[in-house]
Amino acid sequence: MRDADYVRNLAERFGFYREPLPQDAIWFHAVSLGETRSALGLIKLALARGDKVVLTHFTPAGRRESEQQFSSEIASGQLAAVWVPLDMRWCYRRFFRACRPKIGLTLEVEIWPAMIFAAKAAGVPLYMCNSIYGSGSFARDSKGLRLRQRIISGFSGAFVKSSVQAERFASVGLKNITVTGELRFDQPVPPMLTEAAARLRPAISAVREVIAIASGVEGEEQLFTEVAKKLVAQADAANQTAPLIVYVPRAPERFDAVAEGLTQAGLTVLRRSEVLDPRLEQVASIENAEVLVGDSLGEMFFYLALADRVVVGGGFTPNGSHNIIEPLMLRKPVLTGPKTWTIEYPFAEAEAAGVVVSLPDQGALIAALSQPAAADVERIEAFLVEHGGASVRTLAAIDKALEG
Repeated sequence: MRDADYVRNLAERFGFYREPLPQDAIWFHAVSLGETRSALGLIKLALARGDKVVLTHFTPAGRRESEQQFSSEIASGQLAAVWVPLDMRWCYRRFFRACRPKIGLTLEVEIWPAMIFAAKAAGVPLYMCNSIYGSGSFARDSKGLRLRQRIISGFSGAFVKSSVQAERFASVGLKNITVTGELRFDQPVPPMLTEAAARLRPAISAVREVIAIASGVEGEEQLFTEVAKKLVAQADAANQTAPLIVYVPRAPERFDAVAEGLTQAGLTVLRRSEVLDPRLEQVASIENAEVLVGDSLGEMFFYLALADRVVVGGGFTPNGSHNIIEPLMLRKPVLTGPKTWTIEYPFAEAEAAGVVVSLPDQGALIAALSQPAAADVERIEAFLVEHGGASVRTLAAIDKALEG
């Protein structure tokens, strides 16, 4: 499935814009939805104090989120949300002439040679923001010609998630590194999504557990299907109410395949698009469903709010687990697979705090989910307090970088 919005405003990919872009702005590059949401708290702080902002995106999901979150600022001209230029120097030269940002920040892990060198040529300090250098990537990049590490050293600096990350980036020659923490802890939770979950929850039954599989990826679909079958079979054999599995594939192109696979496995499957209207109002019964497939974008907090506990996807594949922060923000116990190198921070800290568990395989996951859920809300809240505040620290680091 290819989003038609990719080809809209295509000229922006080459540095041509229909409307003037804000001048002397803070430029944030947020590839897609996750990166955009991680930076919402920081961007809102910058806007609140009067900064102008240019947001560049690679995917329609990220751009749509920006257009929704900042509609009034876009209308007033304080913020612009546009496509990131193609990674060619002439495209970036046009971009920098169009907006003349005072600083640029690439969110998470975005390392594009033309972007880096064109920013330097234009005199725009370009920093990595909310950045992490995973142990796997660091080990691979430290071999051979180390080309990627040479490119990384071309950044003006980095605002990183932890002291471990600061050491890794410093070891490849990057200067001006500040530990600011994880921006995702500061992202706002949309109240309309949690309120919609609260409205739907009584239709599921107060005594029925809801288990969310959040951001499941293709390589673990069979595993999660077998887990769902086993949990339903165990409940039936014990004459107990089976849990409702809310399965949210990470990639929208897998919505149909996941729903079909679960149905072929003998499970009773409904899709969010069948049960709820676009405003998340219930239009069909959910009572007899064994699995609800979350076939929508931008509603993860809704699915998480429905759940009693959450299995975060990706961790049962070599590509690694996706983020655990969103379910923790809703005070949900979190499980994931053994591959957690992608979320090295804050996984190690969360595991030490006892608010997340890594499981080695399918059998261990079934065993864990067969036991009653136990959410230690106080422990989760203490963990969130300890790791919050990255937006304020990052904004202060931006000011310091500009002073230098």
